[in-house]
Amino acid sequence: MEWISQKNILIVGLGLMGGSYARALKRLGFHVCAIDTDSESIRWAEENGIIDRGYDRVDEATVRDADAIIFALYPRVFLEWIRENQHLFKPGLRMTDVTGVKSCVVYDVQGMLRDDVEFIAAHPMAGREVYGVKNSDDRIFRDANYIVVPTEKNTREAIDWCRGLGQILGFRHIAELSPEAHDEMIGFVSQLTHVIAVSLMTCSDNTHLVDYTGDSFRDLTRIARINDRMWSELFMMNREPLLKQMDTFLAEMNGFREMLRQGDTEGMREKMRLSTQRRALFDRK
Repeated sequence: MEWISQKNILIVGLGLMGGSYARALKRLGFHVCAIDTDSESIRWAEENGIIDRGYDRVDEATVRDADAIIFALYPRVFLEWIRENQHLFKPGLRMTDVTGVKSCVVYDVQGMLRDDVEFIAAHPMAGREVYGVKNSDDRIFRDANYIVVPTEKNTREAIDWCRGLGQILGFRHIAELSPEAHDEMIGFVSQLTHVIAVSLMTCSDNTHLVDYTGDSFRDLTRIARINDRMWSELFMMNREPLLKQMDTFLAEMNGFREMLRQGDTEGMREKMRLSTQRRALFDRK
């Protein structure tokens, strides 16, 4: 596997996801460095053996030595970081990311990059409702999905390299989608679900719900503990696909409401049977 030849790995952005990547790669024997503006996160990661060395600023020597870079930054910060620092990249460098939106990021990154380096996008479909490197855990990759997001500018070698990263990190299933297909899909399976969870938590101001609720409500609203800065940026950068998915969901909700209003028990039962049938697909081993 080509990843065996990678020696020095740089992770830019040492939060939950960047820290989880660092844990996995360090455990696999790579030399892992990190850059993050939070000096406390860097210090903690060094003291706990998650990284070999870290910096709260761009360390030019570390960037120049990197054989591969993994970006775990907010989309706009990611674009700016590439713009300001790509002159430090060694020829032949390969980069990937964990960014939750692609069309508005991938083409801009590839458009500004030098010809002797390559960026191949990816999206690890794993996470937790907590934040920061102190909550990082590479076990979140087990049984999770990993999406490689190539464009016409990517070589087959880089695509295979990115797939190889997913494999060594331990992801269960690796798929490939175009940036456009990725954003439409993620608008439904991730962003819409967060909108629903937030809406459930904000549609009632009863502060005593916690005293009465059961597991179903807790399960549905687990992701309502949300990073408002990151998710609002992701929503805005994927606005049209997300609006489309929200309209589809609202139409389905209104249809169910009308069946209830009209006393259409069989119609509701048919929806429930279809729901059960489709949900069973997620339970297959």
